Order: sequence, then structure tokens, then C-alpha cells
Amino acid sequence: MTEKSEGNPTQPGKAPLQTQKPPESLIDNRGRPCFGYFDGPVTYMAPDRFDYRNVMDKPASAWSRHFHYKQFQFVSVVTRGYVLGMALADIRYLGSGFAYLLDIRANRLTEINWLKPKGGDYRTTPSPVTGQGHIRGGKGDLNFSIEDGRWRVRLDSEAVRADISLEAPALGLPLAICNPTGYNGWTYTQKHNGLQVTGLLEVEGERVSLDSALAGYDFSAGYMRRDTSWRWASINGEVDGNTLGLNLAAGVNETGLNENAFWFNGERHLLGPVQFEFERLNPDSPWRIYSLDGRIELSFHPRNRREEKLNLWLLRSNFRQFIGHFSGRIIDGNGHCHQLNNLVGLTEDHYARW
Repeated sequence: MTEKSEGNPTQPGKAPLQTQKPPESLIDNRGRPCFGYFDGPVTYMAPDRFDYRNVMDKPASAWSRHFHYKQFQFVSVVTRGYVLGMALADIRYLGSGFAYLLDIRANRLTEINWLKPKGGDYRTTPSPVTGQGHIRGGKGDLNFSIEDGRWRVRLDSEAVRADISLEAPALGLPLAICNPTGYNGWTYTQKHNGLQVTGLLEVEGERVSLDSALAGYDFSAGYMRRDTSWRWASINGEVDGNTLGLNLAAGVNETGLNENAFWFNGERHLLGPVQFEFERLNPDSPWRIYSLDGRIELSFHPRNRREEKLNLWLLRSNFRQFIGHFSGRIIDGNGHCHQLNNLVGLTEDHYARW
């Protein structure tokens, strides 16, 4: 297996981060997950091969093997006038999905929500490289398609129609990692930001130009904690004619590795851990997102949000995804400082018991 490093010249003396060629199967022939940063997608999650044990080291029951595995997918698209977000989740007990469109100038949010019982008309793509996923019914249909790692999303609703494909640079690398989770689980996350967009977007029958649109995706799966929470930030934008992508998170993938990365004109730069400061009970107040090494110092000012609270027998969810503006600085892996000034992006605060 070949390895390379993504160094951090802003911290002399610090060992570089090691990355590796992705395995075809995330679970090896002994039933163990492959952990680390990967230079590309892992084709097969292969949860059926995982030697899943309970906390007393006994083989997990068939019930646990099935219901403890979670998976979700998300795509966000930013155009000059709109922000479009689309998500699909399989948490085994049920399937859920949402799509929203923010009219930036009017600050008006339109959304569609799906919630399906187990066995309903939904499925996620089993692989970040190939597969089909969907959730249907109610006020619209949402479809995810991945072919040779290329994402396509279709949304058919009364107010919004979309059929878009995400285009990565020829040599652009996604963020792809696998971490231990809790005592006996694992989480695989694959994200890629600053992607070009092609296809069709219509809002109330009028076509929206995608000439300057940028997008990002998230594929996450694994045996996650029963009680899971995270904070998250995402940017797909342009500064001085250069394409920027950013993914920052805290709360899930932090057992030795983190899922923080910056893309500049398609080049991936791995980042260190970050802190999120915000007032949960005053969600419209500004956020501060920063790293202790000084490479990241950002403020975020929310303008609108999609939120949902579920308090069910087995499940709970307190979800808020904010759309707003980022300002501040990011220092990339080459030591270059990038200034952001009111750049549109997303943050998220989420608690789930699943």
C-alpha cells in the first residue's frame, strides 16, 4: 500500500499527516475496519463482513448488526440567488429526507420533508462509488445516483425541480476517512466541496443559471454511537476568481483523525481539529469557529435555518441547519492565508438518539 503525506508547514516540527490508497472494501478479511485518511473513495462499506461485538466482547446479535448501522447522504448547491440542500438518511427504524431552497435575496425558505416507516419507499446508496438511492411520496420525489464516483441528484416537487450532476476536478481528492467510534463501532465519512455543477434547476417554473454554481456532498455510514451529536460548517464559494471548499466538524470523527479539510481550486488541504462556539438557546446569534493552531479563525452569521425536533419512543432528533455568511481566514497546507468576507455557507447543530 502506497502512502503519502499532507504536511503542515505552518507548524514546524509537527509530523505530517499520512494518507493511504483506499482499500476496495472497508472491512478486511479478518472482519476489521481499515482506519485512516484515504486518497479516494472506498468502494464497499461491507458491513456484513464486520466482526461486530458487544461491549462484553460477545458477537453482536443479528438485531444489533442490522439496527445499529446508520447511513446518510447530503448535497448542497449554492448559486448566485439560491441555496439548495437535499438529504436522505436510513437509520434502520425509519427513513427520512428533506429538501429546501433558500431565496438568498428574499431570505425565504421553502422546504419538503419525508419520514417513512421501515419498509417504506426509501433507500440509500450502499456505496460512495456506485448505487441508487431515493425517497418518494408526499409532495415530491428525491433521487440520488452515484456512478463511478460521480454524483447526480434529482428533485421533483411542485416548487423546485432539479436534475444536477457534481463535477470534481480531474486530480481533486475528496476527504475520505474511517475512524473508530465509541467502544466497538466505526464511522466512514466522505465529503467533497467546491465542486462544479451541471444540469437543470427550476424554481416555480423558471430556469436558474448554474454557470457559477458550486456544490458539496457528504456520504457517511457506520456503527455510530447510540447518542450522537455534532457541529458542522460547510462552504462552497468563490473568492477573487478562485474556487474554495471547506468542511469542518466536531463530535463524530475525532478518534485520532478528524474530518476537517479545505479545497483551493480543487487541491485538498487537511486541517487540524476545530472548536465551535455558539449559543444553542439563541440560534440567531453569531458563531465562532477556530483552531488552536491559529490556521482557522471564522465568524458565521446565520440568516435562516431548517430545523426539526423529533421525540419518539426509540428515536430523538434535535436538528438545526443554518444558512448564513462566513468571514475570517483560513491558512492552507502551503502556508497561504485565504481571507473570507461574507461568503455564503452552512452550519449545523445536531443531536440524535438512534
